[in-house]
Amino acid sequence: MHIVARADRFPTEDPEKVRRALLNLFPEGEVEERNDGITVRTDSGERLRQLIIDHHIRDTARSVMLCGRSGRVSSFRLNKQVAYVNKISFVEGSPALGAIEVDVEDDDIDAAIDYLAESTVEVRE
Repeated sequence: MHIVARADRFPTEDPEKVRRALLNLFPEGEVEERNDGITVRTDSGERLRQLIIDHHIRDTARSVMLCGRSGRVSSFRLNKQVAYVNKISFVEGSPALGAIEVDVEDDDIDAAIDYLAESTVEVRE
């Protein structure tokens, strides 16, 4: 699994706070800073997975990730301000300070989604 998370940095924002928001989600990520934003690349979604579990939003996260699938990639957006305080919230629309754009790529994207947001629905045979 390979994850790329990007966040634009607006002129009124503290670059360190944007960086912290991304690293709260992907603490082991490699950071690339630009004048207009920050990108984090990682092969681990462990922290994201744990936040999803801790906040009891596995079904919501799973639904968002499944809807965002295209080929080997699942794309979704997370609230930047919420990430800064070590929480997680998925975003629809355009928040005032932008969002964190996340792309999860894997040869088996369904397995990656299963790992990040395991289903809570029991399958009966």
